Amino acid sequence: MRYMLSLWILLGLVSCDKSVSESIIEPYSPAKVDEAAGNWKTFILTNPTEVVVPALNSDAAYKKEVDSLKSIEVTASQKAAVLYWGAGAVLRWNEIARELAARYNIPPAANAAGVYPVPNAADPLADPKFPFANPPYTARALAYLSVAQYDALVSAWKYKYQYNRPAPSVLDASIKPLLPVSTLPAYPSEDAVVAQASYVILLAMFPGEGPFLAAKLAEAKNVPLWAKTNVNSDVIAGANLGAAVAAKVMARAKTDGMSASNNQSIVPDMIAHAKSLGFTTVWASQELPARPPMLPNYGAVKTWNFDRTTLESIRPAIPYLPGSEAFNKDLAELQTINKTQTREQAAIANYWADGPGSYTPPGHWHRYACEAGVDAKYSEVRMARMLAYVGTALMDAGVACWETKYFYYSPRPQQFDLKTSVGLPNFPSYTSGHSTFSFAAAAVLADFFPDRANTFMANAQQASDSRVYGLIHFRVDCTMGGKHGKTIGDYAVQRAKSDGAN
Repeated sequence: MRYMLSLWILLGLVSCDKSVSESIIEPYSPAKVDEAAGNWKTFILTNPTEVVVPALNSDAAYKKEVDSLKSIEVTASQKAAVLYWGAGAVLRWNEIARELAARYNIPPAANAAGVYPVPNAADPLADPKFPFANPPYTARALAYLSVAQYDALVSAWKYKYQYNRPAPSVLDASIKPLLPVSTLPAYPSEDAVVAQASYVILLAMFPGEGPFLAAKLAEAKNVPLWAKTNVNSDVIAGANLGAAVAAKVMARAKTDGMSASNNQSIVPDMIAHAKSLGFTTVWASQELPARPPMLPNYGAVKTWNFDRTTLESIRPAIPYLPGSEAFNKDLAELQTINKTQTREQAAIANYWADGPGSYTPPGHWHRYACEAGVDAKYSEVRMARMLAYVGTALMDAGVACWETKYFYYSPRPQQFDLKTSVGLPNFPSYTSGHSTFSFAAAAVLADFFPDRANTFMANAQQASDSRVYGLIHFRVDCTMGGKHGKTIGDYAVQRAKSDGAN
C-alpha cells in the first residue's frame, strides 16, 4: 500500500489540452501483492537468484534493529520526503528520469566556425551538455531504467518470500509506521532495491547529474527508516541487490551499439543507396549551417523483443517516390493544410510536438503508462513489469524507425516549400517517429489495460495525425509508421504473455 501524494495528470488526452493539474490520489492497497512475482521471467537475469541476497540475521538481532526505530524522531521535512516517496519508488524514479530527459533535450548549437559540436560523455557539463536527450536517447534511457527496476524487484520478491521477514510494525505493535503496511515481507527493502538500481542507470545515462542523483538516492534509502517500514539491514540488502542487478543491465547497455550510433562516415553510402532505389531527391538538412544527420547508425543498436533478422523483415515498404502520383497526392494534402489549417489541427500539432525541452514522445507515453498503473492499483513489481514492456517496445520502435529512416533517406516536406511551426527534425522523413513510438506503446498499453485500449489507440492516432497537421510528415510516413509501431508493440506483448505474470 502506498500513499499516492500527487501525480501530474494529463487533462484531455484526446482534446489536446496541454494544461496539467496536480491531483490528489487517495491511498490504495495494491490490487494484488503479487506473491509469486519472484518466479516471473526477467529480461537480463538468468534467474531471480542470480544475485545472492545473504540470509537474515538472528531473530534477536532483528528485534534489536526494530527497537532502534523507536528512537527515530522524524522532522517535518523528513515526513514530506516519506509522503513523496510513499507514492511509489518506481513511479518517482521514472518521474526523475523524465525530468532529466527534458532538461537535456537541447540540440547542440553551431559554434562560431559553423560546426555543431558533439556532446562529450567524458565532460558532460561542457557546452554542449551530454547527453542530447533526443527521442531515441530518451527511449533507450527509459528502457534500461525500467528493465533494471523490474529485474531487481523480481529478485527482491523471490528473496522476500524465501526469508519471509515480517515488517517492523507486525513484529512489534508499538511501532507506528508513517505509511500503511501490507502483507509483503520486509527483507530486502523494495524501496532501496529500486532506488539503488535507478541511481546506477540514471547516473550512467546522465553523468553530469551525480550530485542531484546522489541526493535523491540518499533520501530514498532513508525513507523506509523514517517511515519505520524497514530496518537498516533491509535497506542495505536492498541497495546491494539493486546495485548488482543494475550493473548487469548496464553491461548490456555498454555493448548494445549506442556508442557508434552517431557514426557520420556511413552517411554517403546511405545517400547512394537511397538514390539507387529511385529517390531523385533525398533528405538534406534545412538549417543554416547545415546540421549533420542525427544518429544515422541508431538503427544498428540492439533491440529487446526481436532480433536483427526480424527487424529487417518488418521494415516498411519503400515510400512514394518524389514526383509520383501518390507522392503528389500526399504533397497536395499538406499544401491544403498549409493554407487552411484549422485551430484544432494547430492545437493537435502543438500538443504532440514534444520537441526540445520536453521529455519527447517516449517520455510522453511513459507518463501515460505510469498513470494507468496507478489507476489499476499496481504493486511495485507489477508497475515495473508494465513499464519494462512499454520501455523496451519504445526503444525497439526507435531503433526500427531509425533503421527505416536511413535505409530510404527520404526527403521532408520542408524540401518542397512547406514550413512548420513545431520544430524541424534533423533526420529523414519516412517513417514518422511519433507514429512509430506512439503505436508501439499503445499496443502494449492496450493489452495491459484492455478497458482503456480504445483511448490509447485514439491517442496514438492523434499523435500520428499531428505530424501531418504540423506539416512535419507526409501522410504515408505516418500511416506506415503507425503500422510498423503496432507490429513492434505486439512483439513486446507476446513476450509479456510468456513471463509467468498472468
